[in-house]
Amino acid sequence: MARVMTLYDNAFSPFARKVRMVLEHKGLRFETLDGLVPTNRAKLAAVNPRVEVPVLVDGEVGVVNSSDIVAYLEHRYPDRPVYPADPAARVAALAWERIADTLLDPILHDVSYSGFGFPDDMRPAGLLEAAREDLAPVYGDIERTLAGREFLCGALSIADFALFPHLTSVRLLDISFDGATHPRLHAWYKRLRQVDVCRADLDRTQAFLREVGPPNLQRPSRLVWRGDRIEWMLARGFHEWFVAEIAAGRVTWPRRD
Repeated sequence: MARVMTLYDNAFSPFARKVRMVLEHKGLRFETLDGLVPTNRAKLAAVNPRVEVPVLVDGEVGVVNSSDIVAYLEHRYPDRPVYPADPAARVAALAWERIADTLLDPILHDVSYSGFGFPDDMRPAGLLEAAREDLAPVYGDIERTLAGREFLCGALSIADFALFPHLTSVRLLDISFDGATHPRLHAWYKRLRQVDVCRADLDRTQAFLREVGPPNLQRPSRLVWRGDRIEWMLARGFHEWFVAEIAAGRVTWPRRD
């Protein structure tokens, strides 16, 4: 009997969602543990001192970081690949994954205040406008790439799985793409919603939000900020706001306890 892997995840983390979709696409057996609930913090810290999800434990092997987990799964379990066989298509797929991880995630984290929503009068002026400006070229690139294709790299790949959670989130904010100006992107998103693993991802996320969303949402006293999330705020000119957040004690950093 094949061993069962353990995925430390969270239904609201786009990185964990990406990994879970890849695991399910490959038909692998795994169990999950929500690493971000307080009762599981010690267990998560034991496998990742930065106390971040996702983490995959496969026997004696522990893998941290979503893109590294996907690369591990692709190497260790090559059936139903998520990396295209064609070298150019593989490079393109990895580039889309990197865009999702290092551009879309910072924008969405910052605009949504880590998914918790800004308290009244706390969102810096111009934040949504900056997000729309930086997302517009991405939407345009996706629209052009999808000409004559159902999926970004021809067949379903890591590019689609990486972008799907983020482009689900933009539809919940005032920074979404327009189906009239981006018809291929809109059709691609609808198509992915019909893919079994993507539909299951949406169901899990919606159930999670019903359970922990308003009025049950507990905003932490301090938000965790990573380098690329800080970089986007500073690059877009919101450094004074961010420094004020630090001074007010509302910022913390991923670090070893």
